[in-house]
Amino acid sequence: MIITYHGGECFKIQTGDTVLAFNPVGKDSAWKPVKFGADIALVTMHDPDFNGVENATYGEKEPFVLSGPGEYEVQGIFIKGFYTETTYKKKPKANTVYALTFDDIRIVFLGALATPESLTSEIKAELGEIDILFAPIAGGEVLSPADAHKLSVALETRLLIPMHYDGNGALGVLEKEAGEKAEVVDKLTLKRKDLEGKEGAIIALTI
Repeated sequence: MIITYHGGECFKIQTGDTVLAFNPVGKDSAWKPVKFGADIALVTMHDPDFNGVENATYGEKEPFVLSGPGEYEVQGIFIKGFYTETTYKKKPKANTVYALTFDDIRIVFLGALATPESLTSEIKAELGEIDILFAPIAGGEVLSPADAHKLSVALETRLLIPMHYDGNGALGVLEKEAGEKAEVVDKLTLKRKDLEGKEGAIIALTI
């Protein structure tokens, strides 16, 4: 599995020829959009910051788009989306939390989750044993660094990948909360065995 970060909450995750796009940035976003082809695009919220699916279409790849709660099976990948309420840009919004297993690695992608309490006990029970948790850390209308760490610990996450922050010191605060430095990489390449023994490790991907 190869994970690359394209700013905001946009990630490309690839195994072999299969590419997943999480929250591709739209043309009307303040964040810079990046174009790449994906087989599946997962959108957590209807906002240009997250739903630029046109930028996940490139070459021969045009993605199957998931944009809300439900149970899906796409190309043999089982994906569940869970509804959470939030406020974004001062407007009430629906945010979808996605859970899936890809390349034998359990991924939970929180999107623009507002508070740890937004994840109900019912949702937590459905998430299963989490290998990688993608969590926003900017604070304000999304999780603060302290809340992201609190949630990661509560969910017993093996690996936390922070997102939705931009030079505002949030990563440093997260490191203080966790009591450890983040490993900073340009891209993350890992296999199932690389997660063995990890407990709450933080890896920050550069854009």
